[in-house]
Amino acid sequence: MVLNAWISLLVAGIMETGWAVGLKYTEGFTQLIPSVFTIALMGGSFYFLSKSLETLPIGTAYAIWTGIGAVGTVIIGILVFGESREILRILCLLLVISGIFGLKIFSGE
Repeated sequence: MVLNAWISLLVAGIMETGWAVGLKYTEGFTQLIPSVFTIALMGGSFYFLSKSLETLPIGTAYAIWTGIGAVGTVIIGILVFGESREILRILCLLLVISGIFGLKIFSGE
């Protein structure tokens, strides 16, 4: 059951990355197709997050969910949108990643 919760949380975080990036394409929800996909990813992300919360502590799950979304969005921003690859920015990203792993390791689950 615990493994399923972690998998649900990972899926939720990946979907969060998708909807965060999707927001860029909705142009303020004026573009129909990107808006529909973005809203669907939002719903899916919240659904999988809620499934993970049946087992995992809310503080841990929420922090990891937002961390996965943030890290994924930054990586896509760098790779797809040509955002800054400055070394200090990458180091900060590594701090977020280490925080995600730390929360997982010390969650007691």
